[in-house]
Amino acid sequence: MGRKKKDKKSKDNKSATQVEAKQKSDQKPRKIKTKFYEKELENLQEELVKLQEWIKHKGLKVVVIFEGRDAAGKGGVIKRITQRLNPRICRVVALGTPTEKEKTEWYFQRYVPHLPAAGEMALFDRSWYNRAGVERVMGFCTEEEVQEFFRSCPEFERMLVRSGIILIKYWFSVSDEEQEKRFQERLDDPAKRWKLSPMDLEARRRWVEYSKAKDEMFSYTDIKQAPWYVVNADSQKRARLNCMHHLLSMIPFKDLTPEPLKLPPRQREQGYMRPPITEQNFVPEVY
Repeated sequence: MGRKKKDKKSKDNKSATQVEAKQKSDQKPRKIKTKFYEKELENLQEELVKLQEWIKHKGLKVVVIFEGRDAAGKGGVIKRITQRLNPRICRVVALGTPTEKEKTEWYFQRYVPHLPAAGEMALFDRSWYNRAGVERVMGFCTEEEVQEFFRSCPEFERMLVRSGIILIKYWFSVSDEEQEKRFQERLDDPAKRWKLSPMDLEARRRWVEYSKAKDEMFSYTDIKQAPWYVVNADSQKRARLNCMHHLLSMIPFKDLTPEPLKLPPRQREQGYMRPPITEQNFVPEVY
């Protein structure tokens, strides 16, 4: 009798383990085939070119904010968005540490000059939300300054929207397991090691503090006029496609692709003589 109970208990434990393993497997993002990803990426980038022309034509002012955990993939999606766009129309704003002078200014002052004019789109690789995240967790600001940010930020963003700016905010969410994996990849790859700073490592140590700070930030700044959109970023390829697709859906636009151009005949030389090759400095042909 005792043997049967033991066998049954062992079987139940095994079944529970299998169920738990299956649940974890189901939670993992499905792998996306490279061929499908590259085709979809190309299609979305073509649509972004059309959106760019529409923004220029209609004189729209677009601000897109990218926030989230370190190694969540913000830079990767920004790179794919801008890859085929005109940098004079779509530009990336990635500000460094504030100067001593900027620390004495109104908090939002250093961001205002980077807001778009008519016909422009600005992508903020991190933004004024530094105050509610890294500055708060790392102790670079006081709790009074944080609370003032929570009061001011919603009003600041409502002002932007009332002024005609289209404000879109993305939060890239990544699990601690996936972040750990990407951190390790950066440590192992010399070409990616620059992406890891002492601040990133400290942020990793304070994972729970960052989570609490993010939750409170959302409670104040997830406003009707400028809501947060969360991107599941455990799968980098899927996150890029989903974010780009969503961005395109946020701004109705028409296809303004111009008709194909015909190259005019090149001007004749008319006695023009090129300067001697020996008078020019050439890059060595190593390859």
